[in-house]
Amino acid sequence: MTPALPNTSESAQHRWLDRQESLIASLTIQPFLLVVRPTHEDLDQQAPDACSALLAQLATLEAAGLRHLELAWSPHPGWCGLLHSIQVSCPKLSLGAASVTDRRALDDLESLNLPYAMSPCWDSELQFEARSRGLLVVPGVFSPTEVMQASQAGCRLVKLFPAATVGREYWSRLRSPLGTLPFVIAAGGLAATDLQDWLNAGHDAVALGRAVVQASGVHPELLDLLQRSTTTIS
Repeated sequence: MTPALPNTSESAQHRWLDRQESLIASLTIQPFLLVVRPTHEDLDQQAPDACSALLAQLATLEAAGLRHLELAWSPHPGWCGLLHSIQVSCPKLSLGAASVTDRRALDDLESLNLPYAMSPCWDSELQFEARSRGLLVVPGVFSPTEVMQASQAGCRLVKLFPAATVGREYWSRLRSPLGTLPFVIAAGGLAATDLQDWLNAGHDAVALGRAVVQASGVHPELLDLLQRSTTTIS
């Protein structure tokens, strides 16, 4: 059994719970998010053209209706600056951090007041520290044991990672032995063309990688998904 969660302040606990509910509600409306892993050029203040190109593409996606964007966390000193630039350029996006495995990232999440972040793995110590600070770091899970540990720790939503490795029927097979499962975001190796099949297979949301945003422009499949009514994506 996973260790008991540490005592946290009431306000931090409420923030942690509220942020889970808010993200679930938002992903229920639009059940996908874009994960961008910034390049060195994106992060380097000496390469403003690269950053401008990324911001222009994200502005196109925001205008098309994208709600959720995650920027993979990096210890690079330009990471906070890049995320702040996105906050200013694309104020309608719900921004979070991806690939959080380092406790140093929690300071950045707090300073930028990010409503959520995601980790590729289950790390109980990272989860406990994030929760004690009122920060939401959605844990990555892979095995049935990790799913149970996350659920027992009070996580209302998890990220199945890497989803492409286990296939889209894997999650539904866990329901019989494990019972009620948390809200799940399928992530890892999935493209815009996979979205509907994975939602139909019982995943609550899908994370798409930066491959849908390239130098030539935004993947037309993603633009098509955004242009369709969110009520048709269920």
